[in-house]
Amino acid sequence: MASTYLSKTFGSAGNRKKFTISTWVKRTGLGSVQQIMACGVYSSTQLDQLYFNDTDTLNFDNINTGGTATSTFVSNAKFRDTSAWLHIVVKVDSTQASAGDRVKFYVNGSEISLATETQPSQNFDFAFNNNVLHNIGTRPSQSHYFDGSMTHFHFTDGYAYDASTFGETDSTSGIWKPKTAPSVTWGTNGFFLKFENSGAMGTDSSGNSNTWSVGGGTLTQNVDTPSNNFATLNGVGVRAGNFTLANGNTTGSYGSADWETLEASLGVSTGKWYYETKWNGTGAYMAGWTSTNFMSGAPSNYVGHTITEPSYALQAGDGGVYYSTSSSATQDSASWGNTFTSSDILGCAIDIDNGKIYWSKNGVWMNSGDPTSGATGTGAFNIADTATNYFWQPVMSCYNGAQGIFNFGSGYFGTTAVASAGTAPSEGGIFEYDCPSGYQALCTKGINSF
Repeated sequence: MASTYLSKTFGSAGNRKKFTISTWVKRTGLGSVQQIMACGVYSSTQLDQLYFNDTDTLNFDNINTGGTATSTFVSNAKFRDTSAWLHIVVKVDSTQASAGDRVKFYVNGSEISLATETQPSQNFDFAFNNNVLHNIGTRPSQSHYFDGSMTHFHFTDGYAYDASTFGETDSTSGIWKPKTAPSVTWGTNGFFLKFENSGAMGTDSSGNSNTWSVGGGTLTQNVDTPSNNFATLNGVGVRAGNFTLANGNTTGSYGSADWETLEASLGVSTGKWYYETKWNGTGAYMAGWTSTNFMSGAPSNYVGHTITEPSYALQAGDGGVYYSTSSSATQDSASWGNTFTSSDILGCAIDIDNGKIYWSKNGVWMNSGDPTSGATGTGAFNIADTATNYFWQPVMSCYNGAQGIFNFGSGYFGTTAVASAGTAPSEGGIFEYDCPSGYQALCTKGINSF
């Protein structure tokens, strides 16, 4: 969301004793205060807030006009997985006689343990659902912006629901997933934000017409959802702290005058996969595929350097493939492929089943490669002897101000949508050029298809 947010002031107060907040979030930034939903103003009016703290705990506070927390909840768990979606539910009913039943926290269907639990007094009126300014993705003071993605945001006025109302366990995968049309009563101020209308992201789908206004810029719609989770750059990877990540962790920048390497958040050990990347034209850049074994060596250098674990990347400057295998390191083949610039889109494909890697420039496969053949690819750089028992991930190496901009299937390079989408993979994803037949975007539905 960056510095964008949603805002709304209800025309009249609803039930401030009993309500439910339910939303799915995918974090990208960590280690800072990030608001999910908040209302009121600190120290001048009662303030309620649901947020991640700078220690990455999940918090829910009510703060009175004097700045004192009258009820507060802090999770024991620290939520630092930037590769997955979380379903968060806060069930509030201050009319309950038992204090422990007045506020309950759920993540992915299970009630979570709390490091701090200060329950409200019976029949306490929260600021949520009052006729004051409410925000999603920031405080009303426009601070502490949420860094990540959200979807299926529910609020029920006068009804306290368990997490099972909004989600369920998939019978095949065992993964917690959203109910797309939950059976709830919304109440007067209730709303359901699907974020399905790219031109009006605050549209309410509950039937109440409680539409929210977009502030701080443009909210970007994404095909990355809890039902089909797409790869991003690994925000908690062994070298991630040296990169500046942006745009939902699909853009990575490195400013120092040396090489650094970062991988993606999802890995695969079988199948055929495709992604696209661009370079900002500064410093030096290479992109390709790496094994998890290579990255476990924490290479503070470029792909192929020093470590004898398989990894392959094409460099922008000379079109050379730089690589290492399980028995050799620091290999290169100068001018194997085409050079590419900041105006070009590099396609990167891997056929793990046949042990081949392919690169394309603006939709044209290099060295007469044909990803659907199972036989051409990188010629001497045959990964067949190292593919077994390895997980493979997209990878980039950057030098001296280089920036890698990735489209793992979201349909965007940074905040810019692809100009004219090519043939899409069968399990979802939007690319600038045709995804090769039989290949998938690196997403959970794609992984499940092999």
